Amino acid sequence: MTGPYGGALSVLEVVAPVFLLVAAGYVLARTKVVSAEAVDGVMAFAVRFAVPLLLFGAIYRLDLASAFDLELLASFYLGALICFALAILLARKVWGRRPGEAVAIGFCALFSNSLLLGLPIMTRAYGEGALAPNFAIISVHAPFCYLVGIVVMEFSRRDGAGLVATVTRASKAMFSNALTIGLAAGFALNLGEVAVPAFAMTAVDMAATAALPAALFGLGGALTRYSLRADIGVATMTAAISLVVHPALALGLGAFVFDLPEGSLRAAVVTAAMPTGLNGYLFAAMYARAQGAAASVVLLGTAASVVTITLWLLALG
Repeated sequence: MTGPYGGALSVLEVVAPVFLLVAAGYVLARTKVVSAEAVDGVMAFAVRFAVPLLLFGAIYRLDLASAFDLELLASFYLGALICFALAILLARKVWGRRPGEAVAIGFCALFSNSLLLGLPIMTRAYGEGALAPNFAIISVHAPFCYLVGIVVMEFSRRDGAGLVATVTRASKAMFSNALTIGLAAGFALNLGEVAVPAFAMTAVDMAATAALPAALFGLGGALTRYSLRADIGVATMTAAISLVVHPALALGLGAFVFDLPEGSLRAAVVTAAMPTGLNGYLFAAMYARAQGAAASVVLLGTAASVVTITLWLLALG
């Protein structure tokens, strides 16, 4: 089938399998066919073992000199910072939220689900050979977003631990988790030009093959623990910033300011088009600020992204 309908169906074939896996996890966990403990087990396998090995293998093989393009990173992260500031401003001025709550809401607009949804969408849309720019973005995503969020939160709120104690605690958690360790190991062996035995890399690749399907199923199961609450207005606003404004900014900056090559531009826009990840809620919970709004953003954004990601892929051709 050709024409706009054929294009839409082609993109749907890319997006639908990803979200069907998320939906399967959600439905089976919601109906108790899969227990909460089983969901935790799947997520532990994915996030603590398989996904770190996926990241390790990708960074180990990555041509760092060509992949780490500052203009690519600027296209994505300048857009993210603008969305962060915009969400804070609207939360304060339109919705009347307190400073700390506004920062937690802004963090939801800052933190895209670049890993669990971004990678499988890019893989299905453009193939594994197109993922190098995505890995460059992902490798600094959590440290960048948490650093920005923590600093702004500590200057905005008036209670709790000080900036140094909070940064120390968050840094310890961030740099001791398996995802960061996988990235760091990949960088170390890549830069050190260490040759990993072929049989070991084969095992890494076997685990990596299971990483994203398991993570998507587990993500669906984990979403059953959150619910849409009374903060639907501010959640809708924040989800719209994540799903529409951020990719539009990445497209504008990448195409008209930095003149990115097509592959890098696609990676920046598709990654920016991802909904808020679970870290949006975790950040709000860490500070006990706007948890209801953050949970609503995660749920609403993930559901709405089925449509918006399809439209962005159509726009990118």
